[in-house]
Amino acid sequence: RASAMHPAAGIFPPDEEPLIEEPLINRYSQQKPSDRLHGAYIIFFLLGIGSLLPWNFFITAKHYWMYKLQNCSDQAGPAGQAASDLRDFFESYISIASTVPSVLCLIGNFLLVNKVPASIRILSSLFIMLAVFLVITVLVKVDTSAWTTPFFALTIGCVVIVSSASTVFTSSIFGLSGHFPMKNLQALISGQAMGGTISAIASVIDLAASADVTDSALAYFLTADIFIVICIMVYLLLPRLEYSRYYLSSQKESPPLAAVPPNSSAEDEVEPGGTTNTSFLAKSTGIPPLCPILQKTALLGFCLFYVFFISIIIFPSLSSNIESVSKSSGSLWSTKYFAPLTSFLLYNFADWCGRQITAWIQAPGPKSKLLPALVLLRTIFLPLFILSNYQPRAHIWMVVFNQDVYPVVFTALLGLSNGYLGTLIIIYGPKIVPKELAEAAGVVMTFYLMLGLAVGSACSVLIVHLL
Repeated sequence: RASAMHPAAGIFPPDEEPLIEEPLINRYSQQKPSDRLHGAYIIFFLLGIGSLLPWNFFITAKHYWMYKLQNCSDQAGPAGQAASDLRDFFESYISIASTVPSVLCLIGNFLLVNKVPASIRILSSLFIMLAVFLVITVLVKVDTSAWTTPFFALTIGCVVIVSSASTVFTSSIFGLSGHFPMKNLQALISGQAMGGTISAIASVIDLAASADVTDSALAYFLTADIFIVICIMVYLLLPRLEYSRYYLSSQKESPPLAAVPPNSSAEDEVEPGGTTNTSFLAKSTGIPPLCPILQKTALLGFCLFYVFFISIIIFPSLSSNIESVSKSSGSLWSTKYFAPLTSFLLYNFADWCGRQITAWIQAPGPKSKLLPALVLLRTIFLPLFILSNYQPRAHIWMVVFNQDVYPVVFTALLGLSNGYLGTLIIIYGPKIVPKELAEAAGVVMTFYLMLGLAVGSACSVLIVHLL
């Protein structure tokens, strides 16, 4: 029955292998255990939340950063002008600081896939994120009014370190999930989007519950500290589950990532008795072959690049600076909650919904011409957001969409399309290469994603200056 449900790879041409199938396991030596109480699924979901938590907590705490950077903005002269510039373009600076170093870290992680155990990469990155977030939490109650620019530089430095560690963690945990059934990868991807939703909800709650900005930010960043600790704990729990041991042991029994020739199938090397052809094990620390992966994933890679290129230009640099047209009324909705709710919370929730939809609908396929067409169609979001009530404006004064409902609809569609198309492409990437290259393909797909974020964040600075 197992062979009927999961046919051998050789039955299908390389480009027509099933997209949804469980990873190779030693089916003959032991019976497949069930995921009791959905423990592994929940762990991957929590790790997914933790993988994008630093980025989300940085960008969602906009009210706190504006407070910290406004201390000398009202002063006359260069000091005030410098602080004003830091506030106006803060999201763009954070985007660049978080994405450009991440691309370099992804290259390093690709080279280390077979040399440094995933557990070391994952745990070390989590502890680095925790250490930096503790520093940020301490700085909340430190008076930085006399050194606004150095505080900005320190914050950007923290962003660089945390984002680099987060990139290593994310790509490593994606590689680890490749050894588990597809539902665990889906849990990881859904958790990433839920991380943004949770951070946005936490921001709104802290904003409403505390009259003082620093008290709100302290509770906010403490939440991030606690969640990173939770991620460390659940990751240490993962290999203790019988379900996890079963799939992780299959990883050890199958040929190493870079050791198997590109045209061979890992399944061909596993004998019915559970033994592996050890002639391939000598090169277990080699670098995965890059050319065959790039050839297979070129079109999907461009699509993934462009999806996140458009998204990062708009969110949060443009979307979070769109103001309510009734701001002059002085209502709490238009002054205090408009951006947190209509930009951060709505985008992240829509992104999560888009990712969830891929669990039931997986169309268009990886070779469909409709997929790149839909990706390119998202370019229309740029003029839509530019012509909404973005403030402050210095050059383009025309506002076409001068009702609050417009940015709400645009943001929902932006997040939904980002979540659905981005997740679909990420899932397809490791499935269109030979199984032994799946983990490295996952890292390459993450590279395309981060490259899109890096180039898009640089373009967002240009667009914000042009406005």
